[in-house]
Amino acid sequence: MNWNDRLAAEDDPEVMQALGNFKASVDAWCESAGAARSHPRSAPNAARPVWRLAAGWALGCAVAAASVAGALYERQHKQELARIAAAQAAAQKAAQVNPVSGQSSKSEADQDLLANVDSDISRAVPAAMEPLAQMMDSGQADNNGTK
Repeated sequence: MNWNDRLAAEDDPEVMQALGNFKASVDAWCESAGAARSHPRSAPNAARPVWRLAAGWALGCAVAAASVAGALYERQHKQELARIAAAQAAAQKAAQVNPVSGQSSKSEADQDLLANVDSDISRAVPAAMEPLAQMMDSGQADNNGTK
């Protein structure tokens, strides 16, 4: 027993009328949807791609520029690392060729540093306060001479 036979068996005129109206509206909707698909859309689609196309190009150019900048940065970084490694290798080679002069230059630098530290420690006052200390010394000399 199919669907139509069931409806005929019920013999309810209100249900039959409602289903008939529903079927007619679905058929009309399908026909109008088919007719709408056959007509090309022109006005709404014409305005939309202009800004999307511009935004797409702008985003594409930004990505391309960023990738080129990143590649250039990476290349420059590798060149700088290679230059530093070459300088360190040259310094190590020079130290191996003449280890005594390398040691003496380091010890001279150490001696200079220790001399600077010794002179800073042996001062009575820090260098920034020396004018104040001189004023105090001259004031004490004046007071001692008048008494």
